[in-house]
Parts: sequence; C-alpha cells; structure tokens
Amino acid sequence: MDYLVSESEERKRVRPFTLKQPLQRETSVVFASPHSGDAFPETFLERTVLDAKTIRSSADSFVDRIFDAATDFGAPLLAAAAPRAFVDLNRASDEFDSALIEGVRRMTQNPRVVSGLGVIPRVVANGRAIYRGKITIAEANKRIEDVWMPYHSRLQHLLDESRLLFGEAILIDCHSMPHDALSSHGARGQTPDIVLGDRFGAAAAPRLMDQVQVAFERAGFCVARNTPFAGAYSVQTYGRPSRNQHAIQIEIDRSLYMNEAEITPRADFDQFCHHMRGVIADIAAIGHAQVRMAAE
Repeated sequence: MDYLVSESEERKRVRPFTLKQPLQRETSVVFASPHSGDAFPETFLERTVLDAKTIRSSADSFVDRIFDAATDFGAPLLAAAAPRAFVDLNRASDEFDSALIEGVRRMTQNPRVVSGLGVIPRVVANGRAIYRGKITIAEANKRIEDVWMPYHSRLQHLLDESRLLFGEAILIDCHSMPHDALSSHGARGQTPDIVLGDRFGAAAAPRLMDQVQVAFERAGFCVARNTPFAGAYSVQTYGRPSRNQHAIQIEIDRSLYMNEAEITPRADFDQFCHHMRGVIADIAAIGHAQVRMAAE
C-alpha cells in the first residue's frame, strides 16, 4: 500500500552520499569527498550541544562543490551527504571511542580515537565536545550500517569499475585543511596551498603523485607532500599500487576559498572553482588509459 512520508520523518532520514556520474566514463580517476556532507539528521541536531556553525567546524565545507566539474571530464564524484560530525567516513569502521560510546573497550593505541576523532567523533575542531554524555553502541552501529558501509561499498565499486575498464583505478580523495595548520610547512618557508598525501609512497605510484603535483603547480599553487597530512583511512585502505589501484589525498587551504570563521564561501568562490576546473581536467587526463579487455 502506498503511503506518504511526513516532512518531519524525511528530515530524520540519513542519506549516506550523493553520486554524480559522467555521461560516459572516460578516465580511471574517481574523485571522492568524504567530509563535505551537510545533511544533518534532525535527531542529531536536537542532541548536540553545539550551535549550527560550530558543528560544521571540522567539515570540509564546499569541497564537493569545488570538484563538481569532475563529471565534465569523464570522472565520477562520490560525496558524503551525512556530515563528518555524525560519521567520519575517513576512519575505519571499528575506530570506536570508549569515552563516547557505551560498552566500548578503550583503544589507547589509536591517537585519533583518543583525541576524540574516531569514526563516530566525540569532538569537532579545537576539541569542542559534540555531546553531553555518551551514546549507545547500538546507535553507533546503526550509523556504520546506514552511512559508512554504503559509502565505502559504492567507492570500492567505482574503483572496481575503473580497473575493469581501464586496467587501473586512481582515487583522488578530496579534503580541505585549516590555514592555521600550515604554519612552518612548505618548500623554502612558503606556506603550501595544497598538500598531497600518498602515505609516503605506499598508496600510489610515484609517476601519479608527480603528475597530480604538476597539475596543481601548473595552475600556480604551491604544493607540499605528506606533511602535515599523509592521508588517512581512505588512502591507506584503497591505495594498492601492486593491484593497479592507487590513492592520493588532496588537502586544500580553506582560506583560499572560504571564510573559515563564518564557514561561508568567499566572494570569489566561483572564480576559485573555475580556476580549479583546469586542475580537475588535468588530473582526470592522467587516467585516460587505453581500455583493456577484462580477459587481460
């Protein structure tokens, strides 16, 4: 029997991701943005002790919009819909925080979890607590089931498609970084605009890292590698060069395109996106390999 879903019920639903597909896959490159989601479940907003701005402070706001042009160059764009403060898609599914989740044993060996930045975050930027008290392990597991698993299942499916069509897959994991995190980093004392991470060579072939760096430098960006960000769960997990599956993390200085305090796009945001369009085209072109037969 057909029935209508009320507006209040619809707001409580959690969308794990959005997927933009090109009319035709023309490159082995897959773009992903795991931290740009802003579809906050109503029940979550009712529970957090933070205001609407602060709860977004650790998100990669607008990164999905920056890479929106990927489909114009034959590449898919997978972007989180659920926010990072709700589920962190760049963490392992078992990185549970005993200080937040009832019934979880302490994982002192994991610095991310200890600092409150596990797969179900306890804090946002600057260590500000999201909740008053704990959540149940049943609630944590449901977030993994509803958000984390669908996102990563689809991401691996996209990479498998690339390997089938092109003989290799290249994940470009798209992030942003606070400007304050960049002091003292960069070549010749220059603060980098972009930090590329490949787990110090473990997650991608050197030729690919070189080509991605050139794409940004050709557009006038200052690029650093692996410091201070070498790549987290997604790069570490999906970067398997021996299987022709590579992963590179991109971190963009937020001050280049947004007001970090207000979490709003800068007045020249559209110009920045247009400038990035050339970079995206160059990165997509890296994956324009000959299509190989599955038998090969």
